[in-house]
Amino acid sequence: MIQTDILIIGAGPTGLFTVFEAGLLKLRCHLIDALPQPGGQCSEIYPKKPIYDIPAYPEILAGDLTKKLMEQIKQFEPGFTLGERADTIEKQEDGTFIVTTNKGTKHKAPVVAIAGGLGSFEPRKPLIDNITKFEDKGVEYMIKEPELYRDKEVVIAGGGDSALDWSIFLTDIAKSVTLIHRRNEFRGALDSVEKVQELKNLGKINLITPAEVKGILGDNHVTGVVVEQEGKEPFILDTDHFIPLFGLAPKLGPIADWGLEIEKNAIKVNNALDYQTNVPGIYAIGDVNTYPGKLKLILCGFHEATLMCQSAYQRIHPDKKYVMKYTTVGGVEGFDGTKKEAPKAVVKAIE
Repeated sequence: MIQTDILIIGAGPTGLFTVFEAGLLKLRCHLIDALPQPGGQCSEIYPKKPIYDIPAYPEILAGDLTKKLMEQIKQFEPGFTLGERADTIEKQEDGTFIVTTNKGTKHKAPVVAIAGGLGSFEPRKPLIDNITKFEDKGVEYMIKEPELYRDKEVVIAGGGDSALDWSIFLTDIAKSVTLIHRRNEFRGALDSVEKVQELKNLGKINLITPAEVKGILGDNHVTGVVVEQEGKEPFILDTDHFIPLFGLAPKLGPIADWGLEIEKNAIKVNNALDYQTNVPGIYAIGDVNTYPGKLKLILCGFHEATLMCQSAYQRIHPDKKYVMKYTTVGGVEGFDGTKKEAPKAVVKAIE
């Protein structure tokens, strides 16, 4: 059983910043996310796309924003359960909650903050009749352990940043990498497109366009795929792994069955006070919530996280009153013993 003060469901920007605000209040956090790494959409869907409305950053890449947030919260030592989806929640007699993931990992906390963005992300699967038969048997929709592909033949399908970036990355690991896309044009960062072109010219990436994978071959594991390429007869391509990277579809998922008030696939909250749901002790912040005037912006999620943590502190410590101190005055004291503070003024007489 993992125990913490605030259990955060969703490790996107809002969930990560919650760790910082909670840390200022001496509250520990643990985060659950179905994705294999922190950052939510910023890491998984558009890591190389610029964001222009983060305060103090005229422009910052989404992936870099995640890195900055991870650096900011490091001293508060958050825990992570990654690659697992929050499935069930049970309220205990003492008012705490136990949240269990789809892999059976249990977490206990007096406060649950749902910061799941647009919900849990499910991979968009290609329309191939027998694809489910080979899931985790050579078909993977996300790359969690690159070493799995060491010295293997790999086929990647897709035309966005993920397909381009992983094709580039795996050239140094896999025996062979084939990238298949249904168009000749790719929608990704220019440097990634140019790098794939360079690797293709060097013979390190086999590029097949415009084409689609229409079938999967094998018994207990993938042995090949059926490819239909424009202007050619369908052909079989031997491979050990087929990785379709067609993006992720947001779904509220099991959270929709937690007894929370839902409106248009979002969780209704009390925005006049603390972003608490209709279940005391469960909050919803960021893109996953809804209220009059709601804006789905990262900077709004940061604001909501700040107020939510104040309310969470009162719930956890009802007999204490927290007096807010500006970080410019009190500094930031981490759980790891580190402290960041402004240099103290030197007391010295002027003669």
